[in-house]
Amino acid sequence: MDTLATPLDIGACAQATGVPAKTIRYYESIGILPPAPRADNGYRRYGEKEIETLRFVRRARDLGFSLDEVAKLLALWRDKNRASADVKALALEHAQALDERIAKLKTMRETILALAARCHGDHRPDCPILADIASAPEKT
Repeated sequence: MDTLATPLDIGACAQATGVPAKTIRYYESIGILPPAPRADNGYRRYGEKEIETLRFVRRARDLGFSLDEVAKLLALWRDKNRASADVKALALEHAQALDERIAKLKTMRETILALAARCHGDHRPDCPILADIASAPEKT
């Protein structure tokens, strides 16, 4: 472990990185972050390397990368012999997935606005919004 002047416990690490302690434990359990060394009292201790890694992971998650994609990005980040083309390909694939999600969200928004336009929004119980939701076909 790269060491800070004083390694941080999980609470201080969470504060320094913006990643909740529960999430840090989860990342350790799934291998995104190696298990932290323990102090004599059993508390986890985090150094600069772990802090840097958690900040990297948080930024990647903020950009919408899945945990599988984050694991790939981490591997590429750690591999100093990687080709930047590999990183770019992963980023462009993610951007394409975002475009697809945006298109689906726009379609959902348009549907909701169309249904809301047909709703009287008054004291009557008839509601085309609820009727549409209730009549949605089952997915098989």
